[in-house]
Amino acid sequence: MRHTHLSTTARLEAFSDGVIAVIITIMVLELKVPHQDGIAGLYAVIPTLAIYAVSFAFTGIYWINHHHLVHRTEEADELVLYANLFFLFCLSLLPFLTSYVLEKKMDSFSVALYTSSMVFTGFSFLLLRLAIARRLRLAGKLEIQDTSVQHKHLYSLLTYLVAIPVAFYHPHLALGLCAFVTIIWITPTAGVKPREEDAPFPRP
Repeated sequence: MRHTHLSTTARLEAFSDGVIAVIITIMVLELKVPHQDGIAGLYAVIPTLAIYAVSFAFTGIYWINHHHLVHRTEEADELVLYANLFFLFCLSLLPFLTSYVLEKKMDSFSVALYTSSMVFTGFSFLLLRLAIARRLRLAGKLEIQDTSVQHKHLYSLLTYLVAIPVAFYHPHLALGLCAFVTIIWITPTAGVKPREEDAPFPRP
């Protein structure tokens, strides 16, 4: 049988925290002081602040959910490590795409591309969730609530997919859909109501 290398999740989480901190820092550096003075200058940077807020919230919520998810298991195998790297790669593209949306004045194509990146990032996080669920199943710790959260994740991906064609007609509405998905993930288990009688799945 092929030997599976297992490691603690402490190093994985520390590395992920560092990458996510750099991602947020890069986005902050894109904020520029407006040339105009007074209210006119503040009004001019409102679109920049709005996109930054969505991207910051998107990244921050993933950081919180990543923390909750990784703490469910004490061990990480190669599948979990590679899934985590893929998630970080997708998330690391967000600063570039945030700048792209701002540079292109939130036109249809840039917003559609921005929304597409959220699909890929959400999908990569789903892969990480499934990889960790596999470890939980092997340890006999998988719960009914885990399946419910996976369904919520799929609905979120569907919303992002809907936002892509919407972006070509109503870019601001597409961004609003992205912000809506971010809001429902503020609490990792929001919208999921596990019952007391739900017991963990039996260990295979």
